[in-house]
Amino acid sequence: MSVLSIIACEMLEDELVYVLSKDQNAVRLILVENRQCFRFVRKLKSGNCQARIFPPERISFFIKQMNRPASMKIPNFLLKFPFFGKIHENMKEKNRETITVVVNILKLGLHADCDLLKSEIYRNMKEMVEFSDGILIFYGNCGRPLRGLEAEFKDFNCPLYFLEDEKGNIVDDCISIALGGNDNYAEVMQSGNGTGMIYLTPMWASSWKEMRMEPGDTSDFNVSFLKRHYRKVVKISNEISMGSEFDKNVLNYARTFDMSIIEMKGSMEIAMKSYMNARNGICKKDPIQKSS
Repeated sequence: MSVLSIIACEMLEDELVYVLSKDQNAVRLILVENRQCFRFVRKLKSGNCQARIFPPERISFFIKQMNRPASMKIPNFLLKFPFFGKIHENMKEKNRETITVVVNILKLGLHADCDLLKSEIYRNMKEMVEFSDGILIFYGNCGRPLRGLEAEFKDFNCPLYFLEDEKGNIVDDCISIALGGNDNYAEVMQSGNGTGMIYLTPMWASSWKEMRMEPGDTSDFNVSFLKRHYRKVVKISNEISMGSEFDKNVLNYARTFDMSIIEMKGSMEIAMKSYMNARNGICKKDPIQKSS
């Protein structure tokens, strides 16, 4: 049974819920226990996904227990009987068809310091490589924290996967992911004809007040700065978080900074394709998974 680990930005939890809920294959889902995981669990349940939560130090042991050969779970003398032999074969087949996905969501505040963000991603990669057949970095390249990760990680014999657009480029940030890629993002920015625009996904709209309290450069949320340079809020909807709460959060932001609102439909294509690329990649790596 293959293991795909995902290190994800908290800002991208909607995209991650979407891809996991749409995966039609057998997936055993494990979450690294931290403060960020509990809202994620609620969203998973709304998408009919079940997950088990473990402290990071227990995950490796749990995965090893799950990967024990089926024959060890049924005494050898019972395997002589057809009934138990059939159960044994069914267990082995189920093990072949199932992958384990381990999700580790990192906190939003890391964005305030790109060097800290990169070091935290790298630290978690080193901790998760022990039980992983591949690691998907569920981040945009905000502040270029992903630069050099593959070169630094090459000695660990564990492939890395990234959120990439159709050209194979790592997407610039979470807005680029929401709009379907770097080129689409550039087109939307150019369509403003020089008008300053702020882009809000549902997660940004619900988190900007929290982000505003983080230490570091606060120009992104400085009232006088935003009022001088920005005129519009681009409200980017998605298929997970829609409805009155999103509407209210965007309206609150627009009123706070005296901006008008324009609406745009978001896309889950980058997230879905990148997840499936990573999933299929680890299954090809493991010969018994080729039928997945």
